[in-house]
Amino acid sequence: MGIFDKLTGTKRPDSGVVPRSSDEVRAALFALNGPDAPYRVRHAVPTEKADLVAECRIPRVGLRLKTSMRLVPEKQEVRFLDERWENRSADQASAQYGRGHAPAVFRQMETKQDPDGRKHKVEAFRFDTREMTDPLRNVVLSAGWTWRGVFKL
Repeated sequence: MGIFDKLTGTKRPDSGVVPRSSDEVRAALFALNGPDAPYRVRHAVPTEKADLVAECRIPRVGLRLKTSMRLVPEKQEVRFLDERWENRSADQASAQYGRGHAPAVFRQMETKQDPDGRKHKVEAFRFDTREMTDPLRNVVLSAGWTWRGVFKL
């Protein structure tokens, strides 16, 4: 793995894994949809310039994630582009947008009081963006395809 692969989040399957067809990869990605999944995999609309899109909204922290995926059967790879929108609180300027591979953890803290009266902060909510991207990547790699990060689809 080169430095560029590390920056883009590109991963290659283990050697010896037999590549599956693009239909099987697509079906495996759709199979990730479920009641416990924090995201939804769907077909992309033409303006998204992708084949599939995984989206996740976390209203508690004002976060929207989107992973656009293009299947390239001749190279047996899925090219992906991660995008993130963060709504800022009222005291800050505006929403923040980011694109590209950048795992992040979002937390909300609360102040709790011990029985002895001491106050301390505890984590009340936590969301790691890898909860969405890791299952997508793992399905692609287990199908014998490369998971290639790009900056433009």
